Amino acid sequence: MKDLGYYVPAVLLATGFACRVPGMRRTWRDPLLRTVNTLLIVASSVLFFAAPTTIALVNRVTGVPNFSGPLVYSILTAYNAACLVMIINWRGGSPEAARRASLRCLAAYALVIVALFTLFSLGDHSKERLRDLDTYYANTPCIREMIVLYLVAHSIASLVTTVLCWKWSVRVHGWLRVGLVLIVSGYLLNLVFDVLKFGAVGARWSGHDWDWLSTDAAPPVASVSALLVAAGFIVPLVGPRLSHTWQSWSAYRRLGPLWRALHAGPTVEGGSVRMAWWSPAELRLTYREAGILDGFLSLAPYFDLALHAAARSAAAGAGADPRRAKAVADAAMIAAALTARARDPEGRAVRGEQPEAASAIERAQDLVLVSEAFRTSPIVEAARRDSARAGSKQP
Repeated sequence: MKDLGYYVPAVLLATGFACRVPGMRRTWRDPLLRTVNTLLIVASSVLFFAAPTTIALVNRVTGVPNFSGPLVYSILTAYNAACLVMIINWRGGSPEAARRASLRCLAAYALVIVALFTLFSLGDHSKERLRDLDTYYANTPCIREMIVLYLVAHSIASLVTTVLCWKWSVRVHGWLRVGLVLIVSGYLLNLVFDVLKFGAVGARWSGHDWDWLSTDAAPPVASVSALLVAAGFIVPLVGPRLSHTWQSWSAYRRLGPLWRALHAGPTVEGGSVRMAWWSPAELRLTYREAGILDGFLSLAPYFDLALHAAARSAAAGAGADPRRAKAVADAAMIAAALTARARDPEGRAVRGEQPEAASAIERAQDLVLVSEAFRTSPIVEAARRDSARAGSKQP
């Protein structure tokens, strides 16, 4: 069951990577997106290979006791390098300067990985340890140095990334700030992980047994940290898209009252279009706007510009700003026109189309204001009642 603390976040990160696979061919030349993809798969690999079950399997397959030790440490080191490269490319600047800095970072951490395997090969690691290799071999020559090296490399990367991201986060806003705060939170947990590991190893050096810091406390901290850091790098890339989609869905729903009112009577061209349930929010919004505008054209013979002017003056007098006052006037004119059309569908009492009235109603966000006014404004309700009362007085 304890392996779930490794495998569950590993699967989540791998799923995030899999979701990006279809677009990799288009974005592979973008160093920022390429590094995000690398970061996701490396973070997932760290957690997968650090699980005790996987550790035992790797040791058995390779036939080398504790071979998983330097393997996991190397993958973790590669993860640190990927994070630093991500920060380098994320901050922008000259592409050549970013490329040189990225190469220097990768070279430094590649040397660390080579040193980890070299120290492992020189040390005595004959007794397999699945969960407490760090503390069990804390006093073993060469293995001790390997453990300290990976912890120092991890601590340096965590500290540098935390400082850089924190300084950057106070100068930016929006989704980028959210991502940076998540990264800082994740790397603060990374530093907690390092403190726990150093504490357990240092206790062994002084003759004490604080192994629980390394075996029980540190792993869940590492899992949460990996998820936070990965989320921090992903959020600024997908956040704007999600925000735009949410705004489209919100506008689509808020246009519902106006759309339903316009299509409750005679069918309007464009009103019968059926969208598949998986259709994007932007496409649904476009069709709904088009259906509403088509409805306006069919109502044009019934529009009353005098009523529009009176409703606009009333809304302004009630304290509405010019844009909202116009939306209330549009909604009042539409409500009265719908009532007039309902009692005279053949249009015998109208005096021909009034294109200025139809074109006066704007698209997009103004349509949302019109829809909200249509549903809630007392001025619109008064126009609706007055139109119905006028119709009842006609012979």
